[in-house]
Amino acid sequence: MPAREADRPVGVAGGRPLDRGGRSARSQWVLAAAIIIVGIVTIRPMGLSGRGLVVLVLFVINCAVLAVRLVPESAVPDRSVALWLTFGVLAAAALLGTSRSGTSYLFAFFLVAFAGSRLDTRPALVIAVSSSLLCGGVLYLQAEPGQYATSLVGFATGAAVLGGMAGRSRAQATRAAIAAAESAEKAARAEARTAVLAERTRIARDVHDVLAHSLAGINMQLELVDALIDTGDLTRIREANGRAHSLVRESLQQAQWTVHALREDHLPLRESLAAMLRSSGHHDALSVVGDVRELSAQSTQCLLRIAQEALTNATRHAPGGEVAMKLTFAEEATVLNVRNRPATLPVTAAAGSGLGLIGMRERIALLGGSITTGPVTAGPDSGGWQVEAVIPR
Repeated sequence: MPAREADRPVGVAGGRPLDRGGRSARSQWVLAAAIIIVGIVTIRPMGLSGRGLVVLVLFVINCAVLAVRLVPESAVPDRSVALWLTFGVLAAAALLGTSRSGTSYLFAFFLVAFAGSRLDTRPALVIAVSSSLLCGGVLYLQAEPGQYATSLVGFATGAAVLGGMAGRSRAQATRAAIAAAESAEKAARAEARTAVLAERTRIARDVHDVLAHSLAGINMQLELVDALIDTGDLTRIREANGRAHSLVRESLQQAQWTVHALREDHLPLRESLAAMLRSSGHHDALSVVGDVRELSAQSTQCLLRIAQEALTNATRHAPGGEVAMKLTFAEEATVLNVRNRPATLPVTAAAGSGLGLIGMRERIALLGGSITTGPVTAGPDSGGWQVEAVIPR
């Protein structure tokens, strides 16, 4: 299975490793083969005896030194490469002085260029200067009087180091760009994972709001009906059964709210709160203070879920107690306050999931708001409970 772009190591292009000069391994092989083939065809004399044998031996040595370009950087330390290239420059100068014709100078050019691409600046420049002095000196000593221009080829071999350095700079820029792209992709993946987890948490809260609340309320009413059957109190049985039916209708409404939330639909806050109170049996319990304004979908959903949690807890822990809800549109924030008075009906012991308050705090924290819960200690609602959520404007 092909590796993805982001999984390739730094210094890789198209799945092939790069050296510091920015060339792939395949191009290195092609270049080395071309130099060797051209040398075999052009360098003279080359044979098995006399001067031709010396040229052949030096040619083989130069080919062996040139092969260092094919070795991965991680396989050989830079100090060993510097010593090997220094030896190669000596061999290239010797070949240049021994051969009478051909392209023996190419070995010096390419070895110096490789030094510039592989080594740091100081050792690369030392090798370049050495190559210029050695190769230029050899050609100068071989030149006929008045024909010293050919020695310029030897002195020019050191200039190849500049091309190698330029290639190294390009390779470093390429590696930096690849590293930056990998970092950006990793960051994007992390962000996507965070978004997925946040969405899962959000869905979990919505499922809890719909199922846990509704089923807990319906279960309480059915348990009450079951307990009242033995008493034969048909009036109270009908009342409990009616409340169970009301909770079922409320559950359907809540399911619709959940679908809207998952679709990011925008619900009218005031109307939805009023409908929620009516479905819970609390009519005209909503009061609005301040200039009504439209909130964001996230803020609206947050306040609706907090109100739903507060009403469910009031039904569970304070059955029969009056509920008052106050929505305040202040200049700097929107405040929702839900209060319930003490229970007037028997409280059926029921264990909650423990996730309601956690869900409320998670929702409000995502919007930079705050939530406070606690008993009411003064006023007509003393002995009851209140929940207050504040969302910055």
